[in-house]
Amino acid sequence: MLARRATAPLLVALLLAGALVPASAQARKHPPRLTRVRCVPASTPVCRAGVNVAVGRQLQFSGRRLYRGMRVAFRWRRGAIGARILRTRVGYVTRVPAGTAPGVVSVTVRDRAGRRSNRLRVRVARAPRVATPPGSARGVLPQVFTGNGMWIWELAQSDGGDPAAIAARARAAGIATVFVKSSDGPAQRWAQFNPGLVAELHAYGLRVCAWQYVYGTNPLGEASLGADAVADGADCLVIDAESEYEDRYVAAQLYVQALRASLGPDYPLGFTSFPYVDYHSKVPYSVFLGPGGAQANLPQVYWKAIGGGVDAVSARTLAHNRIYGAAIAPLGQTYGSPSPADVARFRALWSGYGSAGTSWWSWQATGPEGWAALAAPVAPLPPPDPGWPALARGGKGDQVVWLQQHLGSFDPAVLPTAVFDPATDLAVRNLQISRGLPVTGTTDALTWQAALSLPLRPVDWTVTR
Repeated sequence: MLARRATAPLLVALLLAGALVPASAQARKHPPRLTRVRCVPASTPVCRAGVNVAVGRQLQFSGRRLYRGMRVAFRWRRGAIGARILRTRVGYVTRVPAGTAPGVVSVTVRDRAGRRSNRLRVRVARAPRVATPPGSARGVLPQVFTGNGMWIWELAQSDGGDPAAIAARARAAGIATVFVKSSDGPAQRWAQFNPGLVAELHAYGLRVCAWQYVYGTNPLGEASLGADAVADGADCLVIDAESEYEDRYVAAQLYVQALRASLGPDYPLGFTSFPYVDYHSKVPYSVFLGPGGAQANLPQVYWKAIGGGVDAVSARTLAHNRIYGAAIAPLGQTYGSPSPADVARFRALWSGYGSAGTSWWSWQATGPEGWAALAAPVAPLPPPDPGWPALARGGKGDQVVWLQQHLGSFDPAVLPTAVFDPATDLAVRNLQISRGLPVTGTTDALTWQAALSLPLRPVDWTVTR
C-alpha cells in the first residue's frame, strides 16, 4: 500500500512530462524527418555522381515518421510539384514527377497534420528534348483555335451581352475567338448562343465557338445539342467533360461517334478538362482526344487555383497531355486576379512550348489588369522540356489505356485494361529491347516515342466493357 501511494505522484509527473505517452502519440507531435534521399537503383547512370536524378526515376527516402501515402514536395525557385510516397520492397520511394525543373530542387515530405519535414536537396537532370508524338496531321492546331481566345459563361454578365461592346474589348485585348456556352447536359440548351449573336460577332470580325458541358448520362442527347450549336453558325465546338465523365468510356465513345456523324470528320472540335491527367485518371481522355475525337486539346491550366506557380503547373500539364498527340492550346486563368506578370509568363511559356493558341477563363471574371495583361506584347520564352509520364507496373488510368492501345499492335497479348499489368510490363520491356533502349519497364521519353510510333489498335468500348 505504501509503495503504491509513493509511486502515484511519480506516474502523474511522468505522464505530464510525456515520458509514458505511447510512442505513436508522441510521434504525432513531431514532424517527419528525412535523413537521406538516394536514387534507386543506384546503378542508373544519372545517379552515379550523388543524387542526380532524371524525371520519372525513383528516389528512396530514409528518416523518421515516414509512411505510405505521405505528400512529397519538389520545390525550386519558380514552382513546386507534389507526389506521394509508396512503400516497396526497397523502402519508401517516389518518382520525380514530370514537369519538375532541372537543376537543384529541394525535397520535403508532409504528414497528415500538415507538418513538413526538413529539406534535402537533389539535382534533377535536364530532360532530353524529343519530338511531340507522331501524327503531324492530328498535331496541327485548327485555325479557329489559334491566337488569343476568351470564354464567355454568362453572356449577360459579359459587357452586358452587347456584341458591339464585346467586340470592342476583344479588339483592344487582341482576342480573336470567343467561346460562348451553348448547353449544359442533354436537355439544357442555352438561349444565349443563337444565330443572331453569331452573325453579329462575325460582323465585327470575331470567330465564335460554342462550348457545352457534358455529363455522359445521355451522350446522344448531348451530341444532338452540340450539333445544334454548330447549325447555329459556330466556328468550332468545345467539349467540356470533367468529373461527371469519369469511367464513362462507353458514353464518351457514343457521344464522339454521334457528333462526328453529324458534323463530319474535319469539323474543328476542341476538348477541355482537368490539366493533370494523372490526378484525374478515370476521365476518358483517350476517347475524346483519340481517332475521330477532338483535334485541339484545351487543358484548364489554372495555375493560381491549383498552386505551384505558372512554370510548374504548365510543365506538368504539357508532360501529361502531350502523349495524346492532339495539338495543345491551353486555357489560362484570368479569374481570381492573377498578377499581370503571371499572365505574361504563361503566354511566354506556352509560346515557347510551341503552342499556337491560348484562351482565358473567363470574360466576366477578368478585371482591368487582366485585360491589360492580355493586350501587352510578349516574346516566347523557351522552357526546358518537362519530361513524359513515367508509367510502370501497378500504374492505372487512362494514360495506361492509351499506352496499351499502341502496345497492342506490337504484342496482341496486351489488352486495354487500364492497369499496367504483367502483359503490359513484358511488352514495354520487349519494345525497349527491340529499339535498343535501356530495359527498365518504365515509360521514359524515348520509350513513349517508340510506343507512340506503333499503330494504334482501336477499342470498341461498347463491347470491351
